[in-house]
Amino acid sequence: MSALSEPTLQEWHITEPYLHLHCALGEGPYYEAETNSLRFVDIKKKRVHWVNLDKGPASATTVQLDTPVTVTADIEGIDPRDRILIGVKYGIAVLDRKAGKYEYIARFAEGDNERLRSNDGAADPHGRFWMGSMTDIGLDLQPEGHVNLFSGGPVAQSMRHPVTIPNAFGWSPDKKIMYFTHSTERTVFAWDYSAEDGSLSNERVFYRHEGQGEPDGFRIDTNGNLWHAVYGESCVLKISPGGKLVGRINLPTHNITCTQFVGTELFMTTAAMEKGEGSDEAVELSGAVFKIDVGVKGLEPFAFKLPE
Repeated sequence: MSALSEPTLQEWHITEPYLHLHCALGEGPYYEAETNSLRFVDIKKKRVHWVNLDKGPASATTVQLDTPVTVTADIEGIDPRDRILIGVKYGIAVLDRKAGKYEYIARFAEGDNERLRSNDGAADPHGRFWMGSMTDIGLDLQPEGHVNLFSGGPVAQSMRHPVTIPNAFGWSPDKKIMYFTHSTERTVFAWDYSAEDGSLSNERVFYRHEGQGEPDGFRIDTNGNLWHAVYGESCVLKISPGGKLVGRINLPTHNITCTQFVGTELFMTTAAMEKGEGSDEAVELSGAVFKIDVGVKGLEPFAFKLPE
């Protein structure tokens, strides 16, 4: 290979789903270590799903809610079999899994704006929760959302406005860099993250996607690579810590939404396609959960700290 030639991309190919619940907008996969389960949500159908990975797809369980539910996280010091954090229409809430009921603990800085709903989010190394808001489903998409930071009070702080489709948040293995994806800009941003107080500095473009799809959700492996789902492009991209494309997972349906590591296996959620938007197979497999072994482990997620 000459010094000027591009390195060969790693490639993986998936043909069959792991689990197919026909999600309208499957999102937010999260590994629940205490029970060896995978949680994920269906934003449009207002559902939280989980599957015990020891028992397999037949163990899938669903809680139906009355609000868009967009993401989940564990809560520090609380058994996730009892309660977890969820992103809902106007902010964050605690879900009682046995009762199937939720209670708001904090709301967006912009208030209960009917036009907006939550989107993706994640707890940071300080136990705060970052979560975007965006135009709700069925309305004309506008740059009217916020990047919100929930740090213990009843009202979030708006950290970035306006945004159109704010998506995933993640931190490098050494916790010194925070990443954030703005899907409609096809851009992953990076900041220096302070270990002392969690403040951000030195905003920069980490990766800009040139393909036809939009980067959606990602997770980071122990080597610092981002495994980034691309909505509308049938793939997950492996992006190096230097912001270079180094690998690609090819899937049999178009709308890949997010990723989650379980050991060295990468699970991927997807969203539904309408008839005519692709091949019959792509439409049939849309909304399923897929997995593949990629030979590297992911970083453990951080837990949310409930306010005192």
